[in-house]
Amino acid sequence: MGNKVTTMRDAIAELVRDGDTVAIEGFTHLICFAAGHEIIRQRKRDLTLARMTPDVIYDQMIGAGVARKLIFSWLGNPGVGSLHAARRRIEQQDPEPLEIEEYSHFGMVCRYVAGAANLPFFPIRSYYESDIPKVNPNIKWMRSPYEDGTEVAVVPPLRPDVTIVACQRATPEGDAQIWGLLGCQKEAAFAADRVIVVCEELVDESVIRRDPNRTVIPSIIVDAVVEQPYSCHPSFAQGYYDRDNAFYLKWDEISRDPEALDAWLKEWVYDLESHADYIEKMGPAHWESLKPEPATSGEVNYGRYA
Repeated sequence: MGNKVTTMRDAIAELVRDGDTVAIEGFTHLICFAAGHEIIRQRKRDLTLARMTPDVIYDQMIGAGVARKLIFSWLGNPGVGSLHAARRRIEQQDPEPLEIEEYSHFGMVCRYVAGAANLPFFPIRSYYESDIPKVNPNIKWMRSPYEDGTEVAVVPPLRPDVTIVACQRATPEGDAQIWGLLGCQKEAAFAADRVIVVCEELVDESVIRRDPNRTVIPSIIVDAVVEQPYSCHPSFAQGYYDRDNAFYLKWDEISRDPEALDAWLKEWVYDLESHADYIEKMGPAHWESLKPEPATSGEVNYGRYA
């Protein structure tokens, strides 16, 4: 498939375009803040941001003015509270309105599945007692064409222009391996027109072949590979660094004040050339404090022909 390794700057410049629908997926961990920061740094505009659980990185992107619309399910600062930049845009139209399109978690997953499978819609039972269909006209009802005529809700496919997936390791060709919590990275990647894989480390194909079941994203659908350690901070990468819980608490205070938010973006995004500068600015002691204790997984014998 060829070597697809590039820098974050070049990947975002080439593959993320004004007006695109962009999905930065990842569930609890492997949320690629570095990609979001580079999108901010390059001042992309009029993006539709899609994510099953938009949290702090989308609040930062919304606060920076890159987004015109949000497609989402749960929205908040996990374990802390609200996303205040998003709330200002939604509730007060400050400094401008933010269009929203809300689904349940499973509704978002089903949209990605439909997009990945090139289906016109996906049926879902879980909206019977929900008020979401009352505010989202894209959720429609239909009767089963089979004997019982069951009525189910259906959601439309979601096909991002760009999906950005963070992973622990990948080959230069783009085979990406993930372990720990899985979200809908695979579905979002297969649904997308363009895919950027951001890995904590590049490895040889032989490493991938020794443990193939961890390969969530295959190289055939990947357009660019970026090697970027600590790309998910303050989120975490299972086995590489822990969640920076203090930052999530700090963001609640920062995001309440538009001026403080702008000052943070200037100091930690706009005034830095790259995520490498972000890492250096944080300092070695900070990264050492997030280093997890080893918890090694066991080996299995896949077997082979002689």
